[in-house]
Amino acid sequence: MDYAKAFTFVFDDEDWVKKVLIGGIVAMIPIVNLIVVGYGLTVLRNVAEGAEKALPEWEDFGDYFVQGLMSFLGGLIWAVPIILLLMLMGLISWVTGYEGDPYGVAGPVWLCMSGLSCLSGLYGLFLAAFIPAATTKYAVSRDFAAFFRVAEIFKYITSNLGPYIIALLLGTVAGFIASFGLILCLVGVVFTGFWASLVCNYLLGQVYAAGEA
Repeated sequence: MDYAKAFTFVFDDEDWVKKVLIGGIVAMIPIVNLIVVGYGLTVLRNVAEGAEKALPEWEDFGDYFVQGLMSFLGGLIWAVPIILLLMLMGLISWVTGYEGDPYGVAGPVWLCMSGLSCLSGLYGLFLAAFIPAATTKYAVSRDFAAFFRVAEIFKYITSNLGPYIIALLLGTVAGFIASFGLILCLVGVVFTGFWASLVCNYLLGQVYAAGEA
């Protein structure tokens, strides 16, 4: 796998300036920005399938939107447990008047809240490791049910564990690099953030292409 290529492939496209500008602008519009998610999934699929040109044209906005919406819904369904845990913590806090005091009468409540907080944290780590693989399966197959084929997703992760972990770590690096867009008064981060999302999708596409499906 050519990990470095993930950080530069965008700039190999002769129309990269136009494509990044469009992506950054669309990313600023609520709901409509799901189009950007779908565009990124198309990049992932192109890389996974060995397409000659990874960066697609901005043509089928409707298809990109549908892909982005399906990806959002898939992630949202998987996030339901953590949402319920956070709602339960909020309810307990409201009913008991708990404000984070671990002493006195708040002791048992603190233990309960700490336990729920640990559960939500652990599930959050699970989602961070699981969702990219589930998204890869969806992006390649275009089948929404792919998000929920748990055994297949776990097999995919374990079969490609090394490259998959490296891809996730490098995706984090790309996000860190993108944060320097803040220097451009918050506007630049939209475009660097779009670039970082493309890097992440390229990396995931490489894992799929080089590994075991």
